[in-house]
Amino acid sequence: MVPKVDSYRFVEGISRRVMRHWAGFRALRPIPWTPLPKPLEECTIALVSSAALALSIDRPFDAEVERLDPWTSDASYRVLPAAAATGQIQVCHRHINPSFGLQDLDSVMPLPSLVQLAKIGEIGRPAASHYSFMGYTLRPERLLTETVPAISALMHQEQVDAVLLVPV
Repeated sequence: MVPKVDSYRFVEGISRRVMRHWAGFRALRPIPWTPLPKPLEECTIALVSSAALALSIDRPFDAEVERLDPWTSDASYRVLPAAAATGQIQVCHRHINPSFGLQDLDSVMPLPSLVQLAKIGEIGRPAASHYSFMGYTLRPERLLTETVPAISALMHQEQVDAVLLVPV
């Protein structure tokens, strides 16, 4: 039996009801589209996961931030090398079952699958670095103004052509 994760366990009263209500909203807006400037089989691809993954030797994400303010989360990010493998990572997210990522990295950061796609010629190559942040934040300002630009700058330095988002 898979343990059930309660996404609202640190939220009480009206905040819990509001968050559950908001979760049902879907904003209708145009989806920005940017065509790839070259064929996918020539592109360098990076992965970005919202599973709050860190190498086992790295500083974990600060899960206590959410206990103090359930509307926010740690806005930092971690860099995972392309060679990262199952058994080398920690899952620091309070709202997902960490056992899946600990048993199979592909379920939260599909690096092994990305390598396979490169081997069969579907993509050019995996980027040298991939990124993870802690998803599930209702106050994303720091994530949008600090984390995203920092990750984007690193990807630009590594000449990443396309990004695959892995929402968890």
